[in-house]
Amino acid sequence: MLPVRDGVATRYPPLVTWTVIGLCVLVYLFEAGLPPRAFARFLYEHGLVPARFFGPQALRDPPSLWDWRVFFGHMWLHGGFLHLLFNMWTLLVFGPAVEDRLGAGRYLAFYLACGLAAGFAHALVHAGSTVPAVGASGAIAGVIGAYARLFPRARLVLVVPVLFLPFFVEVRAIVFAAFWFLTQIVPGLLTLGEGDGTGGIAWWAHIGGFVAGWLLAPAMRRPRRRYRPFYADEGVWGFLPDGGRRGGIGPWD
Repeated sequence: MLPVRDGVATRYPPLVTWTVIGLCVLVYLFEAGLPPRAFARFLYEHGLVPARFFGPQALRDPPSLWDWRVFFGHMWLHGGFLHLLFNMWTLLVFGPAVEDRLGAGRYLAFYLACGLAAGFAHALVHAGSTVPAVGASGAIAGVIGAYARLFPRARLVLVVPVLFLPFFVEVRAIVFAAFWFLTQIVPGLLTLGEGDGTGGIAWWAHIGGFVAGWLLAPAMRRPRRRYRPFYADEGVWGFLPDGGRRGGIGPWD
């Protein structure tokens, strides 16, 4: 189930979203040019390894101030092309509307804060893990949380593959976010009984990022006086500016 389009109208170009995507792509191109062993070493050195900060290793060899940079740096790294592709696509769908309502500066601070919250959530839950966590998905989970909080009535177009055939469905943002969050919570709880030496999806990074985004969005929203109101006829493909359907009689009921 992959979101492909939203109906929220925007007024400003999503410069920060585009910049984040561009930087992630550039970093991945650098990673892709490394030999396999150098690539693995690069991820270990610059990815988020929880045991360095909260495990027994941290007691023997306390991290330096420079080591803590990985809580910000890990969100710019990706472990493979598909990892990068799905993350950037999701950010491209949800990011512009959130950036539009927060404003560029607030949105950048918001994005970094969600990535930081995601990193700490993962590291605290899996304190003994020596596997590097990388990827922008925790920060992007925060963007999804903010989108659902700001535009709960917005309609999302999703593609659902059934027997290799794409089917398109439309759901409200709050329904999609609730289902998505449930798919993170359930496996996240199941990982609590596992050892910390395995890799895989950082469920708790997604959970921490989403919760941070949900909580921060209202406080960081651009003041209404600094955002020109929408006119009555403005929207996207018959949708209201907040992504909800127009009322009245017509093809958009």
